[in-house]
Amino acid sequence: MQTLIEIEGRIVVTDILTERFCCDLAACRGMCCVEGNAGAPLDEEELPVLAAEYAGFSPYMTEAGRREVERQGFSVIDAEGDHTTPLIGDADCAYAIREGGVTLCAIEKAWREGKSAFRKPVSCHLYPIRVTRFRDGSEGLNYHRWDVCSSARRCGERTGVRVYESLREPIIRKFGAEFYEELEAAARYLEEET
Repeated sequence: MQTLIEIEGRIVVTDILTERFCCDLAACRGMCCVEGNAGAPLDEEELPVLAAEYAGFSPYMTEAGRREVERQGFSVIDAEGDHTTPLIGDADCAYAIREGGVTLCAIEKAWREGKSAFRKPVSCHLYPIRVTRFRDGSEGLNYHRWDVCSSARRCGERTGVRVYESLREPIIRKFGAEFYEELEAAARYLEEET
């Protein structure tokens, strides 16, 4: 049974504070951009940003990815009614590219090279944390365990890096520095309790 705590009005699964995770791109080869049955979740405020920044990152995309964006749009609605990135067939995110056998994000590559002000969808940046929005407007943060990330769990065990620590930058991007500091304090408290 998972333990939940509340931080700044958000429900947080404590596994985020205790479990080990450190992305190991050399081992997983970026499979999170390929596997799955839907694209990456998109926040409502990201939809106009994708359209506005498209000219900056589209040259980094594959031809197949650009065709799918032309055909489906910058986002699609999934089975749950949420906005997600479009897919090429039933696999690659339309914004995915491959370099040296590794799948990367064309949007992030453009951002790194100063061609786009948008880094990438925050859900991708935050993974394996998934944010759930409840009917009352509150949010929950859950730790999503996926087989393609088994190497990240092993790397986290080797290095001692916890989920929230490996995601410091995207957590601050999405929720702010104070929220991250509260996560750190909660992690210290949980550690002292065990």
